Formats: sequence, C-alpha cells, structure tokens
Amino acid sequence: MNKRLYVGNLPYTTTEEDLKKVFSVDGMVVESATIVTDKFSGRSKGFGFVEMATPEDAEKAIQKLNQSDMGGRNLSVSEARPREERSGSRGDFGGGGGFKKNFGGGY
Repeated sequence: MNKRLYVGNLPYTTTEEDLKKVFSVDGMVVESATIVTDKFSGRSKGFGFVEMATPEDAEKAIQKLNQSDMGGRNLSVSEARPREERSGSRGDFGGGGGFKKNFGGGY
C-alpha cells in the first residue's frame, strides 16, 4: 500500500496544520499534509493529501478516519492514485507559427 492518502470533503477553513493534527492520532505519524488550493483565489478546493510515515499508518488512518466527522462534514479518506501525466499544454495553438502565418509576418 502507498503511504499517500487522498482526503476529500474537507471543510474549506481547514489548514494544513489542522489536517496534520487529525491524522496524528493513536501513534500514527504524518510526514506531510497538503491542502489543494485554487491558484487564482488561494481558497481551498476542499480536498488535500496526507503522507503517512508507514503503509501500516496509512491503512490505519483509512480505517479510523474515512467517513469521520470534521467540522460537520464526513471525510473521504482513501489511498491516493498516482498523478497522471498531462499531454500538451494549455494555450497550444497547434504547432507553432500559426500567429505569423494567419496574421502576417514581421514578428
């Protein structure tokens, strides 16, 4: 089992320190906790990731904390899936030179 956990349905006011405290119970050791935020507003998106010290701690955290209450919301805790590679990039206009070709040269 992976040591990285997905934590969904977080209250939007949750801080990374809050997340560490919730997962640091019953002797479980948290290596890191991250809240995912909107890159423009900086506000929480309501989910994050926690990396536990051992796979055993990760399994224990899932069993203990999945569907538990945090700030009036039921947490969704599961093993995090590996990040998928994204192909291309936003703003790719089909392979270069299109602007010059379509709107005249001189650039």
